[in-house]
This record gives sequence, C-alpha cells and structure tokens, in this order.
Amino acid sequence: MAEYLAPLHVLIVEDELLIRWSIAESLGHAGYTVVEAPDGASAIRAVTSTITPFDVILLDYRLPDSADLSLLAMLRRLAPRTAVVLMTAFGTPEVSQGALGLGVCRILSKPFDMQDIPAVVLAARRLGP
Repeated sequence: MAEYLAPLHVLIVEDELLIRWSIAESLGHAGYTVVEAPDGASAIRAVTSTITPFDVILLDYRLPDSADLSLLAMLRRLAPRTAVVLMTAFGTPEVSQGALGLGVCRILSKPFDMQDIPAVVLAARRLGP
C-alpha cells in the first residue's frame, strides 16, 4: 500500500485535558494535523464543519455528554469514510462488541503508551473504516 504523502488529519475526542494534550503532542511531533474536542458536541461540530475530512478519529468512550455508543454511531453516520479508534478504560465485552459492530477499527484500552499513538493512527488509516 502506498504511503500517505499529506499529513493525516486526526480528531482527538477526549475530556481529560492532560490525556488529550499528550495525544495531540505525540501526533503533532509525528507530523499529523490534529484537532481537539473535549466532548461529544464539540466532536460533532468538528466533523460537520471541517473542510478537510478527518482520516482518523480517536474517540474516548466516556465523555461528559456521552457515556454509551450513541456518539460513535453518530460519528460513523457523519463520517463513514473516517477510521475510528475507540479509547476506553471500560472495555467490557458488550462495549467492545457494540463498537466493533458500529465499525471501529480498533479498541485501545487505557492506559496506553503515548509513544504508540502515531503508529496506532497510521494503522487505523490503513485499515480504514
């Protein structure tokens, strides 16, 4: 598969400021273009208002305005060609099965190593939605 010439456009949806910042720094240092959203409403606004579609969305499972898979379902409808990685510390079999059924390409269990994030994003983009 050919390498992507343009930097990947990534949306980080994470309510924990330090985690969101750390992911953004890791991806920024790897050359990715990053947009941050602290909650589900901000994520929906980002997806619907962007000129350049996101290549990958890193989505936290539990957010202040979303604690189930409804936000994931909405994002998949709004951006069906965007790969989604679900980040969670609450990876029950039911959540995992539901997320995979909605088309996530990977479930990333928290805590995770920030050094792995650029490779996770690139692999997600290669796998696609």
